[in-house]
Order: sequence, then structure tokens, then C-alpha cells
Amino acid sequence: RMLTRTPSVVAQVFLLLSIVLVIAIAVIQINQQQILSPGLKYGIVFDAGSSRTTVYVYEWPAEKENDTGVVSQTFKCNVKGPGISSYESNPGALAKPFDDCLNKVKERIPVHLHKNTSVYLGATAGMRLLRLQNETAAIEVLASIQNYFRAQPFEFRGAQIITGPEEGVYGWITANYLMGNFLERNLWRTWIRPYRKETMGALDLGGASTQISFIPEDSQENFNSTSQVKLYGYNYNVYTHSFQCYGRDEAEKRLLALLLQKSNTSSNVDNPCYPQNYTTTLTMKYLSGSLCTQSLRPANYYPNQLVNFHGTGDPSLCREMVSLLFNFTACRGREDCPFNGIHQPKVKGNFVAFSGFYYTINALNLSEHFSLADFNSSMWFFCSQSWAQLHLMLPKFEELYARSYCFSANFIYYLLVHGYNFDAETWPQIRFQKEVGNSSIAWSLGYMLSLTNMIPAEGKLIQSPLKPSLFAGLLIFLTATALLCLLFIVYLCIVSRNQKNISRVEHVFIPE
Repeated sequence: RMLTRTPSVVAQVFLLLSIVLVIAIAVIQINQQQILSPGLKYGIVFDAGSSRTTVYVYEWPAEKENDTGVVSQTFKCNVKGPGISSYESNPGALAKPFDDCLNKVKERIPVHLHKNTSVYLGATAGMRLLRLQNETAAIEVLASIQNYFRAQPFEFRGAQIITGPEEGVYGWITANYLMGNFLERNLWRTWIRPYRKETMGALDLGGASTQISFIPEDSQENFNSTSQVKLYGYNYNVYTHSFQCYGRDEAEKRLLALLLQKSNTSSNVDNPCYPQNYTTTLTMKYLSGSLCTQSLRPANYYPNQLVNFHGTGDPSLCREMVSLLFNFTACRGREDCPFNGIHQPKVKGNFVAFSGFYYTINALNLSEHFSLADFNSSMWFFCSQSWAQLHLMLPKFEELYARSYCFSANFIYYLLVHGYNFDAETWPQIRFQKEVGNSSIAWSLGYMLSLTNMIPAEGKLIQSPLKPSLFAGLLIFLTATALLCLLFIVYLCIVSRNQKNISRVEHVFIPE
């Protein structure tokens, strides 16, 4: 009887132990699982502007937030040389300047991810003008870029000329994304939409065009220039307009062509927007070769003819000449039509002004926020300086920009005050800013954010304490052990019961 009882106890112990271990392993396997991110994804955007090309590298977690990647800028590189539209006569030469930046990009992105990293090139107003002026040359420039990227390890998604409204909307997306108006982290470190947070308007000043984008008071009103944007599961109706030929460089060329037209001589012209004692010589092609200055081209136009411009540093006359670049009569006094006959709703809320706006304000030694009166006094002081004094005033001195800051400041004044109808009261709502954190405020980030809606998300990876094969093996072994122990206990019970029955029968037949 003792021999039967001992194996039964052992079997019961093993059965109990097996059941406990199965439950314990299952609980640990489920509760101790780690959800791993499938890693990072990368995207590269070439911002092919009118004056230069800038390369941005963006990264985001492979799992996305409401179909839109949480994107951050990790690298920025300025391609040496002018914008791609300048290569109209020699498209094959534009590829080589890309090499230096692209080699740096290759070092920033893990090699095993190169073939899965998308590259996009978006060309803006410079190429829009070239396409209008010489469509064949524009096609050849884009074809040369296509050929260049075919030999690169990245997944090239094409070179395209984006429209003015697209550029405006992408800039608006960038500004609001970086300001945290679309997403913020809550106490549990998860991304949520900020409660009752207003979006900001965006003001972008490029070399060949300028854009204004904001959500108007009545966002449901049907404006011709309203675009619907969907980000993080929410829709936004954004008013946006792009003014071609109102970029800083093209506007200044129009001013120079206008000064030449009004001058008594065709070889020596006074420029009230250039600093006192500054002189430069420019070709007629530089002044009147652009589509923007075609209407100001003289009858006897010789592209290589030289024109000398002398700076007089006259702030009052400079402002008067800049005003002639805007057509204020086309609106006939309508409040919803600031200039050039373009309908625009009343500006509303806070704005961020970036690109050319920021660089000019920085040159005037002004910070992000300031009054219109401060802007005017700083501009007047700056425009009254001689060329020699500017050398001492500017922290970073480059002739091409230094000579033009006075014009830029007056142009910004007319564009914002008489063009977009900002006044002394609403002017302080504009924040002049270059970047937020390490990310530049530029249309390229908004472009990348929009494109991530089309990039499929990857599921999260789940890492368990035990490998699946080991977990399955242990479960099978312990379950088999438990079953064997159970069968053995049942067997012992049957044997024990039979032995009792035999003993009872024997007891009955034992003679007294």
C-alpha cells in the first residue's frame, strides 16, 4: 500500500507542477511582451528653388499616426551653385553639383535602407517661369535630373514642378506642424490633436514668387483659392495664393528695369534702394531677360549691353519706386481685393513669415516680434547707411544680399501692409522665423508630410521573453507531462480500487 501511495503522490506533485508551470509561462509570455517599433523610415526632398537647391532628409517611425507620419528633419544641405532653372542652356551640368550633398545624405541613412528610401524633387517658381518661357528647356532640365537619379541607390519618385498653391499649402502645413498645431503628446506620451488650438497663417517669400496661406474667418466660404488638406484624420480648408514674379529676386529685377525705363540715360542709372557710394554693373539680360520683366524690356534690347547702377541711399524715394511694382488700381477699392485684382479674405489670427522675410528682418537687426513702427524706423535707418557702413553693420556680409536689403525691406512693407492689409494692430501677430528646433520652416517638410499619407505603414513588432519555438516546445512538454501524470494517477486509482475489491472477496471466503 505504501508503494502504491508514493508513486501517486509523486505523480500528483508532477501534475500540479506542470499545470503551474504552463500557467506561469503563458502569463509571463503575454505580460512581458515588448512592442518594438519596426524602425525608422527616411525620405529625401530636393527643394529646387529659383536661386538655389536645398536637400532635406526626413525620418519618421514606420508605424504612423492616423495615416500621416510623425516626421522630423535630420539633415539639410545647400547644393552649390544657382537654381536648376539656370541650367536651361546646359542641363547636363546640373547633376554634378548634386553629388556633394547626396554623398553626405548617403552617410546619414543606413546603407540597408537606401533602396527603400524615396527621393522627391520639387521645383518651384524658377522652373514655373522657365516652363512658360521655354517649355523644351524645362523638360530637358527635368530629364537630366531623372537620368542622374537612376544611377543613385535611392528610390527616385520623380522630379516635378509644383504649382504656386501647392507651394503655399505645403508651407502652411510645415509651419503649423512645427508649431505643434496638429499633434502634441499627452501625459501618457501618446500623440493627440491639441484641444481647441488655432492654426497659424504662413507667409513665404522666395526668389521668384511669394505665397500667403491661412484659414479665413469663414472657412466654409467658397474661395477660388481654397484647398482642402487632410492631416492626422482631420480636414482643413486653407486659403492660399501664390504671386508669380513677386519673389524677392524677380521683384528687384522689375525695379531695376523700371529705374532704367525712367532714366534719361541707358548706361548710368541711379538706384535709391542701393546704399550710398555703391556701384555695380549689370547686363540687360539680367534686367530684362526674365518673363517677369518682359513688359519693361526696351525696344532696342541687347542682352549683353551693360548698365551701371549707382546707389543713392534714399529711403523715401526707394519706397515710392517700390510702390510702382504693385497694381493697386485693379481692385477699384474693394476691401477683399488688396492688389493685382486678386480676391483675398481678411487676414485672421497669427502668422509666421519665413524664407526671404526672415533674412531681411534679421539684417535689420530685429527679432521675431516687433511693432510696425519699429520696423519702419529700422528700415529707414538701414536704408540711410553708406556701403562702407553696411560692412560694419551686417554680421554676415555678402554683396549680392547686402546691396538689396533696403529694397527687400521696402518691398516687404508694401506687400504686407498695402498688399495683404496688415496694419499697426495686426502686424505684431506676425512672427518672423527661420526654423523651429532643428527643422527649417520651408514647403519641403509639408510636402513630405503629405507624401507620407501615400507611404504604407508597417505593423509593430512584438518581442516576447521566450522565442516562439521554445515557448511552444515547453508548452507541449509540460502539457504532455501533465497528461502522463494524470493518466498515471488514473491508472493507480484503478489498480488501487481493484486491489480493494480483491481483498474484500478474499475476506469473504476465508473460513472461520
